[in-house]
Amino acid sequence: MATALAVSHLTKVYRRGLFHKNGVTALQGLSLSVEKGQIYGFLGPNGAGKTTLIKILLSLVQPTSGEATILEHRLPHTRIREKIGYLPENHRFPGYLTGEQVLKFFGRLSGATPESLKVQVPHLLGLVGMEQWRRMKIKRYSKGMLQRIGLAQALINDPELIFLDEPTDGVDPIGRKEIRDILKALKIQGKTIFLNSHLLSEVELVCDRVAIVDQGALLKEGTIADFTSSGTTYIIGVEGTVPGQIYVDAEALVLSVTPHTAGVAVNASSSADLNRVIDLLRRHNVPITSLQRDRSTLEESFLALLKREVTQ
Repeated sequence: MATALAVSHLTKVYRRGLFHKNGVTALQGLSLSVEKGQIYGFLGPNGAGKTTLIKILLSLVQPTSGEATILEHRLPHTRIREKIGYLPENHRFPGYLTGEQVLKFFGRLSGATPESLKVQVPHLLGLVGMEQWRRMKIKRYSKGMLQRIGLAQALINDPELIFLDEPTDGVDPIGRKEIRDILKALKIQGKTIFLNSHLLSEVELVCDRVAIVDQGALLKEGTIADFTSSGTTYIIGVEGTVPGQIYVDAEALVLSVTPHTAGVAVNASSSADLNRVIDLLRRHNVPITSLQRDRSTLEESFLALLKREVTQ
């Protein structure tokens, strides 16, 4: 599959001042790639280097070393911005403009014609649920309304690659669900979305792959399942109470079976071991209602990963 963006051994050191030899390292040897059509989550604590990477990818900041490419163009490449949409965190729009005027203004900045904006602006206002307030001045907008207009602004030039920094910040649960649906629809259209968010539950619901960074370095990268799967532990849901003899028989068979609120937890190194536990439950006439691999949340994995990094 084609690559939308890639960075290789990217390092950025900010100098403290003209006469200081030492600087602040924002990125250190970062390498990752994002395939076209993916929703990619880029996560990390404050000061991890997330904003610095986005600025480099937007050709706003030059790296100290390493390489970066976007849509097969090596950076810096300012013209590539024509194919990029960007929603920054804590964005600001002129308060005297209406939502509709903001979209027209940014549309003209992106090079769109007035004729095309007559179609695009109403479409985007409807997409983000802001058509009703299109003539309300920005200064009267709530934080959630500003986020919706900001998302519409990021899409005004019909970009191939979209950078979103905290797109659901200040948005109510219904609005967050609507924004997730918009992102999924954009993915179906072939758009690539690079998402930075502190709401890890939102990231878990919408992203295909995730990277976690800290202190400018990549800690782990992979699919959501890579972060949330707990390996060989399975939860077998049952109806009623599990007889105590089950645990005695399992121990005799050298099987790791422990009580769980849903039934029993099984640490099975193979499918054969898992099937032996299922057979054991059936022999004791225990009705089985469900079987699933035990999973942690992305937030739990995120915190555990950072904790291990700190203690090392």
